[in-house]
Amino acid sequence: MRIAIASDHAALTLKGELREWLIEQGHEVADLGPDSGDSVDYPDFGYKIAGVIADGTAERGIALCGSGIGISMSVNRNPAVRCALVSEPLSARLAREHNDANCIAMGARLIGADMAKACVTAFLETEFAGGRHQRRVDKLSNPEL
Repeated sequence: MRIAIASDHAALTLKGELREWLIEQGHEVADLGPDSGDSVDYPDFGYKIAGVIADGTAERGIALCGSGIGISMSVNRNPAVRCALVSEPLSARLAREHNDANCIAMGARLIGADMAKACVTAFLETEFAGGRHQRRVDKLSNPEL
């Protein structure tokens, strides 16, 4: 799977751990930055990840910042992207199953690497259920429906 990953400075270490782990799992990973621990603005990286998901360059995305809140807000500014803030595998699974999330966000200051990996695993392995959920998901990108 083609996965994009991005963070702010607060989540740089977790981003690196997840990137290497995803590559070991056989995924193609695009690391959208940052490359150092210098202070950056999370919206810049949220917009980057949203852009590559929206244009099809990446199938899924993983967005990280200190809390996960700010970067998820910036990713969700793009109507083609559905980013869910998750903190454990059940929320990651339900985000895919019910909401067809194509991106997840996590907070590096709130979640450890092992829990983050469990969330990513649930996110990547779960299929969208469709059916009764499709109408609702369609409205996320097109409120006039």
